[in-house]
Amino acid sequence: MAKATYSKDDIRQIAKDENVQFLRLMFTDLFGTIKNVEVPINQLEELLDNKIMFDGSSIDGFVRIEESDMYLYPDLSTWMIFPWNADNKGKIARVICEVHTTDGKPFAGDPRNNLIRVLGDMRKAGFTDFNIGPEPEFFLFKLDDKGNPTTDLNDKGSYFDMAPMDLGENCRRDIVLTLEEMGFEVEAAHHEEAPGQHEIDFKYADALAAADNIQTFKLVVKSVARKHGLYATFMPKPLYGINGSGMHINMSLFHDQGNAFYDKDGERELSQDAYFFLGGLLKHARSYTAICNPIVNSYKRLVPGYEAPVYVAWSSSNRSPLVRVPNSRGVGTRLELRSVDPAANPYLAIAAVLEAGLDGLKNKIKPEDAVDRNIYRMDTDERKENHITNLPDSLHNALKDLAADDVIRNAMGDRLCKNFIEAKNLEYDSYRTQVSEWERDTYLPLY
Repeated sequence: MAKATYSKDDIRQIAKDENVQFLRLMFTDLFGTIKNVEVPINQLEELLDNKIMFDGSSIDGFVRIEESDMYLYPDLSTWMIFPWNADNKGKIARVICEVHTTDGKPFAGDPRNNLIRVLGDMRKAGFTDFNIGPEPEFFLFKLDDKGNPTTDLNDKGSYFDMAPMDLGENCRRDIVLTLEEMGFEVEAAHHEEAPGQHEIDFKYADALAAADNIQTFKLVVKSVARKHGLYATFMPKPLYGINGSGMHINMSLFHDQGNAFYDKDGERELSQDAYFFLGGLLKHARSYTAICNPIVNSYKRLVPGYEAPVYVAWSSSNRSPLVRVPNSRGVGTRLELRSVDPAANPYLAIAAVLEAGLDGLKNKIKPEDAVDRNIYRMDTDERKENHITNLPDSLHNALKDLAADDVIRNAMGDRLCKNFIEAKNLEYDSYRTQVSEWERDTYLPLY
């Protein structure tokens, strides 16, 4: 999805020519939830002059009530007209905004501002771009008569199946068409391994645009699914006994000479920068897991037997480790982090993995040797001999690793990190006090 360049006059003219009647001003909260302030078109000049205010105390993880006034500063490059209208009363345009305080400074609690800050660290280190290609997966469930989501799947398809097995095909096709109408370059769309599970991949973009695209993608998927009488969920593991949904992150770092990960004369045609960046990813893997897998349910996916990575290792020839190096070389040389799931806040997740990689570069962290065997078939002793460690097995343990890692804490900044850890510890406490159906089924007959 090419990044547009618009002036204020361009926006004014487009809004007039396209009969835009409403403006949806989007931003993202601490937990990755899309928020928006919708205003009529008569507020366009206020928006262009950075004068739209909102109550930040109403947004999770933002500010206290006594410091609630905040401003939305539009990023004009994200201007987009939705391919649907407001009940035939004109079109709706959206623009993604950065949150600023009343003194005009970027708000440190805005995840998008935080990613911009970390990208500044990248440029200070001598690099120009960090490209991200996401692979988001999702499930489609049926809605009940009242429009509420059920856990009834709409098909029994599997990997790369097509109709009649893949009954989500029409919905998925409409999602692709809508995305393309909005400027996305869709590279692949197919049924995934589990029944009711789908994947749509779109072209890579620079880190900030990629995070924006992920948020827009989620909005489109959910909106189009509703039109088909379906509910789309990015919950990592909605059903027991089948694969969960991931969002693999393909990443590549660039400098003035091109792709910093590529060296035609290097081992596996990878540069020293690629190996050091990889070393940072592996060293900090347990710490950024809380950010890339941020909910209790994430850890129901990160278990052996369902294709999701569990072990901290890398390879270029198998898909069981945490990081894979795809075969493409030259400008397409990249690393694929396979643990991330679609519940992650993309701004925070991308900032975390970038900061981990930059630490690897700064401190010349060398990764362990590649593991080109199926790790799931290794026993404990074999994994120990190959210096393979485990990812955290719960949100609780992941949060402890995050709290102990200054590099990844810095990737979030003090404010975001403190609020995130506090909120997620409360979430885990709420979860662990619940009594599940499994516990009743297992223990009531025995005790």
